[in-house]
Amino acid sequence: MNSRKPLLRWIPAAGILAMAANLVPAQTPSPALLVLNKEGSLAIVDPSSRKVLGRVPTGDSPHEVVASTDGKLAFASNYGGTTPGNSISVIDLAAQKELHRVDLGTLRKPHGLAFAGGKLYFTAETNKLIGRYDPAANQIDWLLGTGQNTTHMVMVSPDSSQIFTSNIGSDSITMIERAGVQNWNETVIPVGKGPEGFDQSPDGKQIWAANSRDGSVSIIDIYTKKVIHTFSVQTKRSNRLKFTPDGRLVLISDLDAGDLVVLERATKKELKRIRLGRQPAGILIEPASSRAYVAVTGDDNVAVIDLKVLDLVGRIQTGKGPDGMAWVK
Repeated sequence: MNSRKPLLRWIPAAGILAMAANLVPAQTPSPALLVLNKEGSLAIVDPSSRKVLGRVPTGDSPHEVVASTDGKLAFASNYGGTTPGNSISVIDLAAQKELHRVDLGTLRKPHGLAFAGGKLYFTAETNKLIGRYDPAANQIDWLLGTGQNTTHMVMVSPDSSQIFTSNIGSDSITMIERAGVQNWNETVIPVGKGPEGFDQSPDGKQIWAANSRDGSVSIIDIYTKKVIHTFSVQTKRSNRLKFTPDGRLVLISDLDAGDLVVLERATKKELKRIRLGRQPAGILIEPASSRAYVAVTGDDNVAVIDLKVLDLVGRIQTGKGPDGMAWVK
């Protein structure tokens, strides 16, 4: 374990006029499903009718999206395509327009996003760090290095006292805990090869990490900060892992095989593999645990899964290359 002070740095956000939407927008529903398309757009979907009610342009090749706690704003990480991206789109969900893009300066490949305590946390893969953006002040107010390669996804506790990251290139999960006003303790936890998608169990006791390069899942005990079990799920390239809110099931998207793997958490046994198509990636589960949405990036649709019968029940056409998703109440 090591203790670090964050690098404090102020980066002004550049304002950019929002581009005209491709659709005449209807009112944003409540709840709403947000789907980020790598073509450079955010689709606003009515989950009841499964229709796209609005579309908002974003930056180059966005990958992840998250909504503010009050549901007024959405944030998209513009990862970049042929050249690394360095911006985050700030989107007004009621008006269905991009308000501005946060210019990250020398920070490159923003990817994972989390919103807590009124602020947006993001990873910058190239720079091996986590940053924090304050929407009210419109500025980056905090940076913390991880020292790990390809710091990819990020999760933040509601009180912002704990942060977790998956580090694909270093085969690790980093657990970061607040230790005073400015200090943080970082624990690097070795896992399997290429951890990418991960999630915290609803009871708060464990982190499950899907290791994309060896087809395994590593279970971390949060109290001891150690891996207590690793088991094979025989995935070709796991991309995302999510618990259902009731904690009963664990879903893993297999990017290369084209499947959604459904596990029973208690037994760690596979219940079903659902064939979805080319490159299933992002996973979002409704708060009631009755439906899951999986972005099938290669086939340009979002698969709808009924979790009661564990079967595909529909598809939503949201744009080219859907990936990250978020739920707005």
